Amino acid sequence: MLRVENITHSFKNGNEWTPVLHNINFEVKQGEMVALLGSSGSGKSTLLNLMAGLMKPTEGEIHIADHNIVKMNENKLSIFRRKHIGFIFQAYELITSLTVRENVELPLVFQSVSPSIRKQKSLALLEKVGIPDKADLFPSQLSGGQQQRVSIARSLITEPSVIFADEPTGNLDSKTEEEIISILLQLNKTMDTTFIVVTHETDVAEQMQRIFTLRDGYLVPEKGDSAEMVTQGVTNIEN
Repeated sequence: MLRVENITHSFKNGNEWTPVLHNINFEVKQGEMVALLGSSGSGKSTLLNLMAGLMKPTEGEIHIADHNIVKMNENKLSIFRRKHIGFIFQAYELITSLTVRENVELPLVFQSVSPSIRKQKSLALLEKVGIPDKADLFPSQLSGGQQQRVSIARSLITEPSVIFADEPTGNLDSKTEEEIISILLQLNKTMDTTFIVVTHETDVAEQMQRIFTLRDGYLVPEKGDSAEMVTQGVTNIEN
């Protein structure tokens, strides 16, 4: 479902280039739930943006559902993201002037899906995330955990190939964090949806099927068969 090949990336600062990612390689299979773990400054946000097609890498290729997104122009990338990629954000990113149901439906509006089908799909997803009674409320009327449930439902509405969850529990208390992770795990199981969960929290990462750890821009395999997914060209900075 997702293949990252020899990804290296640097940012330009004046006349100098600052490297942030070094020869990253890994694969994620259809239906897997994978954690991308790292502290602040490890490069995980940069890698997320590259995998989501929001930036172009300095070197390397990224394949999603057999499409090389690095070779796409901005117009093709925009269309591709609408169909194949879902996002869950730490800050929810809901539109305050829209109801819960309208927020969930929004990605389908851009795909010109009929209102009746949008409503049907959005209500079904709100049922799956446990807030079917909140459909006609506005985000300001919801708790943080409920808003994140709306964000999760919205990410699934287009039936994407992969969902990138960027610190999805970062703004939540520990009890609500457990509830949100439980929902994601259940959706992954029942819908066979591929999730890449970006986090700095080890306890969150350990609930995933596999963990990829970034440290100072280098990939350090830690769990499951991750080591098999990393080529010999990757440098382990602990050596």
